[in-house]
Amino acid sequence: MERTWRWFGKNDKITLAMLKEIGVEGIVTALHDVPLGEVWTREKIRDLNEYIKSFGLRWSVVESLPVTETIKYGGPDRDEQIERYKISLRNLAAEGIHCICYNFMPVLDWARTDLMHLNPNGASNLYFNYAEFAYFDIYILKREGAREEWAKFKFPEGIGEGRNVLGECDELAKTMNPEKDHQLVENIVIKTQGFVSGNFSENDKEPIEKFRKLLDLYKGIDKAQLRANMKYFLEAIMPVCEECDMNMCVHPDDPPIEVLGLPRIVRTEEDIQWFLNAVPNKHNGLTFCAGSLSAGAYNNVVEMAKEFAPRTHFVHLRSCHIFPNGDFTEASHLGGRADIIELARIFEKENPKLPMRVDHGMAMLGDETKNYNAGYSFLGRMFALGQVEGILATVDRELGIKYVQPGFFDE
Repeated sequence: MERTWRWFGKNDKITLAMLKEIGVEGIVTALHDVPLGEVWTREKIRDLNEYIKSFGLRWSVVESLPVTETIKYGGPDRDEQIERYKISLRNLAAEGIHCICYNFMPVLDWARTDLMHLNPNGASNLYFNYAEFAYFDIYILKREGAREEWAKFKFPEGIGEGRNVLGECDELAKTMNPEKDHQLVENIVIKTQGFVSGNFSENDKEPIEKFRKLLDLYKGIDKAQLRANMKYFLEAIMPVCEECDMNMCVHPDDPPIEVLGLPRIVRTEEDIQWFLNAVPNKHNGLTFCAGSLSAGAYNNVVEMAKEFAPRTHFVHLRSCHIFPNGDFTEASHLGGRADIIELARIFEKENPKLPMRVDHGMAMLGDETKNYNAGYSFLGRMFALGQVEGILATVDRELGIKYVQPGFFDE
């Protein structure tokens, strides 16, 4: 697979020269300075693309050309936003970029409660604690009906047996204070959403009030309606995707659970099968994020890879470990539930040119002092890339594919 790396533009502390040196071939990025919902012009696309090319790299995947909330909930300006999206797709294709990773998660993109959770080895990883998330929902967000929903919450069979998340949440409330509340808001909203969805920024004075207003937009929107809105969007843009040979690949919900009373429609095998069948166009595909899918105990990640490999346009190789109580953390790229070794076999056999990035990595050996975006360390991801390189070299030998280490002379 093509070794790619998520890079956050010219202001990223991790430079393209650094990425070239560690064997990255393709760049996964976006026009982070363009306001949400605005057209991406050819001029701005070309400027960034030429900059990437000047380092001997290619812009392989756009992650993300954001789908605005109004498209997701079906607002009055939905069609106008879709038309702008079409223009951006055409402009990207005209500059030679043909793959878009996007998501259809309402309001909240990926969510974690702890961004620097210590591993036994002393490094840190992203972590999701259900009791802390329930506390955020009930005590900070004060969402209507949240307490009743958490009282009914049940884990999938086999994990979290006997756990009372609501009870833990109420006990946690006795130990919380304004400083701890602020940190939880930072972790769930500001440090994870701002650089991903564009809905929030570190300059927001009242992020919780803004969060509530976004949630209000989805009142009355259930799973069936959100699915209908996704189908409407995909059917509207597919003619442009056909015209421009543009692959759209949706990212699974992360974590793959219903959160904050919002519907989530890309969580399970059945969900993925639904949207692929609803718009049966080869350009309507999947970003196979092994980490997101492995955070759901009900997902058999390897079997899903076998089933959906033909419609997978982009791969995120990472893995999650689910603790017996149901909480989960990012795992080693050689461990966890995802079985990345077997996934590499499946996807390398399907398409050895498929773009892949290692996705979230540990913060290690000083990464934590560099103010990188949460989950996007340099040394931790480089370590993960090294692990995956070894996997791919072995798999290629098994498959009879000539393996060449990127950045080295072909012997």
